[in-house]
Amino acid sequence: MATEMSARDILRQMFNAAIAASDPLLCVPPHLPPDDGGRLIVVGAGKASAAMARAVEQHWSGPLEGLVVTRYGHGVPCERIEIVEAAHPVPDAAGEGAAARILQRVSNLGPSDRVLALISGGGSALLAAPAAGLSLSGKRTITSALLKSGASIGEMNCVRKHLSAIKGGRLAAAAWPASVLTLAISDVPGDDPAVIASGPTVADPTTAAEALAILDFYAIDLPGDVRRSLLSGELETPKPGAPRLACSEYRLIASPRQMLEAAASEARKLGVTPLLLGDAIEGEAREVGKAMAGMALSCVRNGFPTPKPCVLLSGGETTVTVRGSGRGGRNTEFLLGLALALGGVPGIDALAADTDGIDGSEDNAGAFIGPATLMRARELGLDVRQQLADNDAWYCFSQLGDLLVTGPTRTNVNDFRAILIR
Repeated sequence: MATEMSARDILRQMFNAAIAASDPLLCVPPHLPPDDGGRLIVVGAGKASAAMARAVEQHWSGPLEGLVVTRYGHGVPCERIEIVEAAHPVPDAAGEGAAARILQRVSNLGPSDRVLALISGGGSALLAAPAAGLSLSGKRTITSALLKSGASIGEMNCVRKHLSAIKGGRLAAAAWPASVLTLAISDVPGDDPAVIASGPTVADPTTAAEALAILDFYAIDLPGDVRRSLLSGELETPKPGAPRLACSEYRLIASPRQMLEAAASEARKLGVTPLLLGDAIEGEAREVGKAMAGMALSCVRNGFPTPKPCVLLSGGETTVTVRGSGRGGRNTEFLLGLALALGGVPGIDALAADTDGIDGSEDNAGAFIGPATLMRARELGLDVRQQLADNDAWYCFSQLGDLLVTGPTRTNVNDFRAILIR
């Protein structure tokens, strides 16, 4: 193993390899349609969509136009494709306006027209086109409540699709009879096309009744007319086999699994044995941290499931049920749960971060922990258990100086977690 490197440097090098493998400039060009000199209309949404649009521009010589919407701070300069920035995860008027303009651009096309849809994680909130009878402020209220409820990303997207005028296959349906090619970067467990950005160009297998059941389960208030529209099926989405989706093709070009495989390859170069725990891990963040602590301790004490030096790699998207008034995100909350469960055992360090560069509500991608994390916190007068109870992981790591700040990476393949055992 590269013994001269610190544990933090090793973890950061693996994270950098994971991000590089998901770079749109690398992933997009091999999947572009033939450039026959005809017009290409580009639309898209997500945290990676602006970088994807730039990759298209750099590799397309024919007529090109379009519009994509990305998160504030995630835009890049483009000459032929308009870039709009909007709010995430709670939608705003900029996202609503961009969604309306995207629908307008793909409407009234003919069978000889070609649409390229660039879709990545975050696109669901950024394509803020509320369904009939629902205002943007109403949609914001529902989204905020779901984010705090502990609902899974799949549950949230089921609701979003049925409360939208553009998601759940409606974008591709609007473009018919033009051909639609979707290039997608996955940020969801299982890489389900219908879940990534709430599937604006693919058929939706979920139902309006399921969306209503989710809202009722989490006790989310709904305007009466929206509830009636869900009950009546008026807000139903296009289903598999819908004729207006017949000209739509979908390609997954980057995924959490590819990201983890790149990190594993980097680990081997550094003399560390990688163990991939999965790319679709879900659950309450602090509880996932506790479970992974058990695996790490088993490696230290028993050499099982793999002897040290090793690194436990995982992806997916945990959830946080907000009960306190603190600041943070799922990756920092995972790390506090992990640190408490490890109890300062020597030889275990970890990094957890969102690959888009933003974990939760602040400007950090994630954070680091090591054997001394709990001791250093006590010396600073921090009660780690109380910080966790108050959902205040960001403050804890900011005081420790252990935040990972990368800025927007302009890709998004969900969370990256690495537990290094030496």
